[in-house]
Amino acid sequence: MNYRGSAKKFLEKENIVIGDIVKLTKKNIYYIGMLLDRAEDADDEHLVIKLDNGYNIGVNINETRVELLKKGSKPRIELPPVVVDEDDQKMNISIISTGGTVASIIDYKTGAVHPAFSADDLIRATPELLEYANIKGEAILNILSENMKPSYWVKSAKSIADEINNGSEGVVVAHGTDTMHFTSAALSFMLETPVPVVLTGAQRSSDRPSSDAFLNLISSVTAAKSNIAEVLVCMHGTENDSFCYLHRGTKVRKMHTSRRDTFRSINALPMARIENGSLKLLNHNTIFKKRGESDLKIYEDIEPNVALIKSYPGIRSDLIDYHIDKGYKGIVIEGTGLGHTPEEVIPSIERAKESSIPVVMTSQCLYGQVNMNVYSTGRKLINAGVISAGDMMPETAYVKLIWTLGQTDDLDEVKTIMQTNIAGEIQEKSSMKHFLF
Repeated sequence: MNYRGSAKKFLEKENIVIGDIVKLTKKNIYYIGMLLDRAEDADDEHLVIKLDNGYNIGVNINETRVELLKKGSKPRIELPPVVVDEDDQKMNISIISTGGTVASIIDYKTGAVHPAFSADDLIRATPELLEYANIKGEAILNILSENMKPSYWVKSAKSIADEINNGSEGVVVAHGTDTMHFTSAALSFMLETPVPVVLTGAQRSSDRPSSDAFLNLISSVTAAKSNIAEVLVCMHGTENDSFCYLHRGTKVRKMHTSRRDTFRSINALPMARIENGSLKLLNHNTIFKKRGESDLKIYEDIEPNVALIKSYPGIRSDLIDYHIDKGYKGIVIEGTGLGHTPEEVIPSIERAKESSIPVVMTSQCLYGQVNMNVYSTGRKLINAGVISAGDMMPETAYVKLIWTLGQTDDLDEVKTIMQTNIAGEIQEKSSMKHFLF
C-alpha cells in the first residue's frame, strides 16, 4: 500500500491493511468504514476510509484510536470477459495504451478505479467503439507521460509494427498529454506505416462530467479508419464537445495546461476535422501518405544522449561545455528570435563542432522560421557550424536529432538529414494564417 511514515506504522501496529473495516475514534466521535489506499505523494498523517453512505473521509491519526472490526480484501474490480462477435464488415483497429488512459471503469461502492487497458475494458467503458470497428486492445506501458523516455518510443514503435503485421488496419495509441507531441514526432521518424497511427489522450479523467476522453477516443478510431497513413494526433478542437482536430505528428504541440483544445498545429493547419464520425480534410491540397502506399518499415536505432538547451539572457558558455564534457552526442538550442544565442556562448559551440557534436538551432518563438543570415550573431553561429532547423519546433528538432544520430554520426550527413523533410516536419514557408490560438 502507499501509506508511509507515521500512518504506515500506525496501521502496521494494529495489523490493518487496505480493505479492512475499521473504527476510528477521535475525541468521542467515531467513524466506521473501509480503509482505502492513498496516493504515493500523500502526507503520512491521515487515513482515508469509505463510509457506508459512499463518501470518503480523511482522519488525522493524531489522538486517534483505531479498531479492526472486520478483515477485508483490497478493493478491486473482477469482471467477466466480454464476448463480442467480430463483424466482417468492420475494420480491425488496435488500441495500445502507454499509461495515459482515456477511459476508466469506476466502482463507486469501493472507490476503486480500474484503468481501461484491455479490449474488454475499453468496450465496457466505451461500448460505442463497437459501432465503429472491431477493437483489440493492449497495454504496453503503465507510466505517467512525464516519465516517457526515448527507449519507450522504440518499444511503442515495435508494438505498433507488431499490431500492423498481425492484421490491424489502424492503430490508436492512448498517451498522456504532457509529452504526447514528443512521442508523436518520434514515431513519425521511426515508422513508415501503411495504415494510420493515431495518438490521443484526455485532459480530464473519464470519471469527470467534463471529460474529453470519450470524444477523443471515438474520433481517433474514426481517424484510424481513414486514408491518412501517417502518425497523427487527435484531440479536441474546441472547449466543448463539438469536434476534434487531426494534427500531423511532427507539427503539433500542447499549448495550454488545462484547456481541452490544448493541442494546436504549429506553422501549419490541422490536417482534418472529425465530427459525428466523419472526417473532413481542411485543405484538399494537403499532401499526405495514403493507406497502403508505403510498406511497413521501422527505424529503431536512436542516440538518446541529446540535450535540449534554452537560450536566455545571462546564459553562460559553461552550460554548453558541461554537455560536451559529459559526453552528449548532440545539442538542440532553443534560441531567441530568428535563432540566436549570446555571442559569449559561440566559442563553446565551436568546441562542440571540433568534438563532432552537432548543434541544431530552433526558435523559442515557435511560429516562423529560423534564419541566421539576417544578423551578425546568426552569421557567426553559422560559421561555428550550427545547423538551422527551419520551422521545426524545438521538441520536434530534439526528437529528430535523437533519431538522426541513430542513423549516422557523420556531421555532414547529420546536417543533410536534419534539413531534409522526412515526415512533414519542415515547411519552406510558414504562413501567418497558421498563427492560431
